[in-house]
Amino acid sequence: MFVHVLGSGAGGGFPQWNCNCTNCKGVREGTIKASPRTQSSIAISANGTDWILFNASPDIKKQLDDFPTLQPARQVRDTAITAIVITDAQIDHVTGMLTLREHNKPWDVYTTNAVYEDLTTGFPVFNILGHFRGINHHEIATDESSFTIPTAEGLVFTAVPLKSEAPPYSPHRHNTVPGDNIGMRIEDTRTGKNLFYAPGLGVAEPHVMEYMANADVVLVDGTVWTDDEMSHEGISNKRAQEMGHLDQSSKGGIMEILSGMDKPRKFLIHINNTNPILNEESPQRKTLEAAGIEVSYDGMDIEL
Repeated sequence: MFVHVLGSGAGGGFPQWNCNCTNCKGVREGTIKASPRTQSSIAISANGTDWILFNASPDIKKQLDDFPTLQPARQVRDTAITAIVITDAQIDHVTGMLTLREHNKPWDVYTTNAVYEDLTTGFPVFNILGHFRGINHHEIATDESSFTIPTAEGLVFTAVPLKSEAPPYSPHRHNTVPGDNIGMRIEDTRTGKNLFYAPGLGVAEPHVMEYMANADVVLVDGTVWTDDEMSHEGISNKRAQEMGHLDQSSKGGIMEILSGMDKPRKFLIHINNTNPILNEESPQRKTLEAAGIEVSYDGMDIEL
């Protein structure tokens, strides 16, 4: 299985267009050692030729430009993306679908019913796409049953319901239902290796802990270092927990959880522009590295 990180940042990317926080100012001025990031998305392939897109970020055009493997190569208009899996209905994970509207046939799109509802009502992206080539919707069940995608031969997908948060335009906001947010276990049946991908995670429930502990690679929510991080920069009084993200540094946070797991190689993804780990020379980054946790970056490749 081939995994390519198209984007590793949280909503707004890094630097964010209207943000002058310590990190954003530092990366613009070159005063900190940090790399710009687009909004989170990955692509997965069983054969290196046909790719499944996980989440379509608003930065999809740049991400495709930066990854020639997905660019047109076989026909006048085409792409190596053969299907799209959406893990939640947040703006930073679905707006790129509008850029992909000019596909030459309906997209095969995999979502839970909760996400499908949001994307046909509160944020009707799918309705808009219906005026172009449209989509073929495939329901993802939330009972942890497995499914396959025809163009990913040898890969088996298992959706894992997560406690996180629905988007502001969802009727489930602050009252989530199964399927508002999912992680995904992807197993390569040829090697027996598996990846657990969860860019949004608010609570590490026992079943989620089990999936992570038994994975060979974990790509998990790395949004913030502290729960009150946004207030430190004078940006917002909202805590990460309110937005559906588990911080890294607190007791019971992502770092403590991952540090207790021996098997997987551990990566953080969906990293907010305020997170001090973006500064590669920060003490927070060094603490992560000492714990054996890596920070994903745009263009990173993983092979299982």
